[in-house]
Amino acid sequence: MTFSQVYLNGKERLTQAGIESPAFDAICLFEASFGLNRQALAIHGEETAPNDAIVTFNEQIRQRCARRPLQYILGQWPFLDLTLEVGEGVLIPREDTEVLVRTADELLRGRGRSEILDLCAGSGAVGLGIASLLPDAEVTCVEFSDTAFSFLERNIRRNSELATAKAVRADVLQKPDLTVFRPADAILSNPPYVVSGEIDMLQEEVRKEPREALDGGPDGLLFYRAIVSHWTVLLKPGGLIALEVGEGQAKEVAALLESAGMENIGFRQDFNGIDRVVFGTAKRN
Repeated sequence: MTFSQVYLNGKERLTQAGIESPAFDAICLFEASFGLNRQALAIHGEETAPNDAIVTFNEQIRQRCARRPLQYILGQWPFLDLTLEVGEGVLIPREDTEVLVRTADELLRGRGRSEILDLCAGSGAVGLGIASLLPDAEVTCVEFSDTAFSFLERNIRRNSELATAKAVRADVLQKPDLTVFRPADAILSNPPYVVSGEIDMLQEEVRKEPREALDGGPDGLLFYRAIVSHWTVLLKPGGLIALEVGEGQAKEVAALLESAGMENIGFRQDFNGIDRVVFGTAKRN
């Protein structure tokens, strides 16, 4: 079979399986299997494809037709200018979370060397993302899940040029150990925020991500309450807290920040015009 035939066959199988973006998914898997991007496929399309790579590609297409997330099949995914390892047991980095990182960059830039906590760090997207934008920052990525922590450590090693990022295992639902965590200039988090009763209604691919990275409790606010109650004590006066939120949660999370004495409350919208980030600052003495 030629490269073009292999690609078109894979795309058709994804289309028949009801995958939302068959052309995009097919070319991502094609490039992973054959090392040819869309432009190279146009140039070499009529050449004969190697059989071993065809077998690999067809197996990846089969997995995608079965609704295994594309990112898990590829084993890695871009976030900002980084490439992060992902797989079963860790949340997939998403564009929405870039809004959180860019908001933090905007609000922290010019403050000098910042000590930053990334709570519910998962793959490390937020912590490593802000470390890539603020190279002078010292970032501590906090994660509790054993599987996610393994991905976090690998991603820190993979991006070893971001030498100021480190991983610490801790449960964000519990009070921080003050002998481990120092006062912080910023707390950032993309915590689980899906309402427990709505998880089974999510897209099939999303339901294959770890439930503990999605489940925000009966009203979706469990982790926000814990962060505000337990972790804001670590914020230095004037320190920033910035949280990614689910659709419709921004006002409730803002109220939690206000109840904890945060000021300068603000919002940032995602690419769809939804309030996606809530931020505030700790009162100065």
